[in-house]
Amino acid sequence: MAPMRSEGQWAAVVVAAVAGMGTLVGIAVAVFYPRGADALPLYARQTGEPCATCHVAFPELTPVGRRFKLNGYTMGGGTSTLPPFAVMLQPAYTHTEAGQRGGAAPHFGPNNNLALQQASLFTGGRITDHAGAFVQATYDSTARRFGWDNTDIRYANTGTLFGEDLIWGATLNNNPTVQDVWNTTPAWRFPFISSSLAPKPAAATLVEGTQAQKVAGAGAYAFWNDLLYVELSGYRSLSKRTQTFFGVDTTGESPISGTAPYWRVAVEPGWGNNHLEVGTFGLSADVVPSRKIGFGTDHVSDIGLDLQYQYIGERDAVTLRGSWIHESQTLGASRPLGLASNGHDLLRSTNLSASYTYDRTWSVTGGYFAINGSADAQLYGTPTGSPNGDGWIAEIAYLPFSHGGPSFWPQLNGRIGIQYIINDKFNGGRTNFDGRGRNASDNNTLFLYAWIAF
Repeated sequence: MAPMRSEGQWAAVVVAAVAGMGTLVGIAVAVFYPRGADALPLYARQTGEPCATCHVAFPELTPVGRRFKLNGYTMGGGTSTLPPFAVMLQPAYTHTEAGQRGGAAPHFGPNNNLALQQASLFTGGRITDHAGAFVQATYDSTARRFGWDNTDIRYANTGTLFGEDLIWGATLNNNPTVQDVWNTTPAWRFPFISSSLAPKPAAATLVEGTQAQKVAGAGAYAFWNDLLYVELSGYRSLSKRTQTFFGVDTTGESPISGTAPYWRVAVEPGWGNNHLEVGTFGLSADVVPSRKIGFGTDHVSDIGLDLQYQYIGERDAVTLRGSWIHESQTLGASRPLGLASNGHDLLRSTNLSASYTYDRTWSVTGGYFAINGSADAQLYGTPTGSPNGDGWIAEIAYLPFSHGGPSFWPQLNGRIGIQYIINDKFNGGRTNFDGRGRNASDNNTLFLYAWIAF
């Protein structure tokens, strides 16, 4: 356990230096060290509510679910005495229009692959009246690796400001945007699940998961008058040794140098069954490209805009989501290292989706995605140097237990889905995008999955 105590001490320094939130150190210790089983009941057992109270079609949150998270996962009401753990399984099947040379991944064939994509263990929920957590550890069968996954530990309290209600708190987490409560930012946006065996684009902005589980971040947030949300956080990269301890693959990563600020501002007016969110978010960081020291750092700045509209009726629910991220890259270290062709690049990411949910049981979603930016052959490795790509996603999902599971396990939850992805462009082109005759349409993907939580 000595490495865990060392990590806790390091996290305490980050919390104090970045946000002055020493309270979170005690919370982190409470999460990672043993205690009575009744201290961390999972959410459905903790609240006594069916999943449909907090989710339109899980994992998409309702206004109640957003406030549950903002209040530090502390809401009670349940009477269960079961241990504070849950398990998630994601068996899946992936078929691409054309097989992938050499196999979709090590130990997998070129096409028509079955995989237990993820197996996760969760703990979390209420620790004290004002502290709670979401903690996930995952076995990734594609990478054959077990490690920590999304983690969000919170302190939350309430008060008033200018005569209106105020929720305020602090978060300690390991993935920029994992703490967000809207389904528009990268950690929780649609598609909520995707194939780990389908081809992936060469480019992604910094805030779109490139630092997930590789950093520790601390921040403060406030939600005023059920209307205005403001957050400021700071992220520091974990050491290579610490990442290895937590099961993170550090191959080719570009760690953050110093502290990277993250900000989030959103307004959410509501009327009747309708809720509209309009916001902005961003991450700015100096990074050490591929851990190669001696040439300074690159500077990467992401600025995002997002919008979400929800109508939630007794039977029908509609959600519209959109996000746009603009990234500016100053490649002062990558260019002399031969890792980039240009001294400055731009990258832009767009994600749009619309969902209709019937009785919280059937969900139909259509989405559009695009990535485009400066051509840079060294940075992206594509034949034309272009990172550009776009396409469409269609999904039908069935949620059999959204109103409650069977009598022998009332908190059983599940999502069974069929997803199809159409690639119009991929890594810079429609045809021969990889220089070996593979076309963008060859990456069109049929993805069948079951998402089971118990």
